[in-house]
Amino acid sequence: MTTAQLTQQIHQKKSFLCIGLDVDLGKIPKHLLETEDPIFEFNKAIIDATHDLAVSYKPNTAFYEAYGIKGWIALEKTINYLNENHPEIFTIADAKRGDIGNTSTMYAKAFLEDLQFDSVTVAPYMGKDSVEPFLTFENKFAIMLALTSNEGAFDFQTLDANGAELYKQVLKTSRTWKNADRLMYVVGATKAEYFTEIRKIVPDSFLLVPGVGAQGGSLSEVCKYGMNENVGLLVNSSRGIIYASAEKDFAEKAREEALKIQQEMGAILSMNH
Repeated sequence: MTTAQLTQQIHQKKSFLCIGLDVDLGKIPKHLLETEDPIFEFNKAIIDATHDLAVSYKPNTAFYEAYGIKGWIALEKTINYLNENHPEIFTIADAKRGDIGNTSTMYAKAFLEDLQFDSVTVAPYMGKDSVEPFLTFENKFAIMLALTSNEGAFDFQTLDANGAELYKQVLKTSRTWKNADRLMYVVGATKAEYFTEIRKIVPDSFLLVPGVGAQGGSLSEVCKYGMNENVGLLVNSSRGIIYASAEKDFAEKAREEALKIQQEMGAILSMNH
């Protein structure tokens, strides 16, 4: 998928919602546990109920790896279901990989070639040769951690490094890498005031924004400071949507929550574009 296709879909659906598929067997409706593949059945129901409101889905791979081979099969079935039935959806493998070059090459192959995700999240701590292997795939993207919304974010990310915060150095340096136009960035919604600074460095890139909703980030603030001419945002919500109900009506309740966010997004888009 190209960024132009993603932007087109955002305008068609009046949404830049990404739904995180972080499936915990302890939280999904009990009746699904009787099925052969509870994780996939849960995902399929969520996708069927919300695909017209979301432009992206983001399975966090840890939630699948935790269940061993069964979890990995459920992940594969989920991405195949999305690619076959909703090819317009932008898919993100939230794997946060980052290792030396030849290992990263294998990670990239696993998610972008074998599983056919559109993108994968990566950690940049090991630098250029750990990220560039993810950027060799045409019309695929690496979504690099830039400024996160967790408690420990300030341990390193905002430290002074040669007169600028480290996260800014990371952003600037990443623009010099080969195929840097295939980079997107993770920026936490609880850091809305930082978006202005980030946009000075990466004005045209898509930003994946977790932390709206359950973690307390404000959608209007994120859009005010983070939106660019092509929208340039994918705002993720996971728990607030997928666990809206633990009963048999879980998919309908998920749709209701997704619709609330989509309507807010639609209103913002009509004001700005």
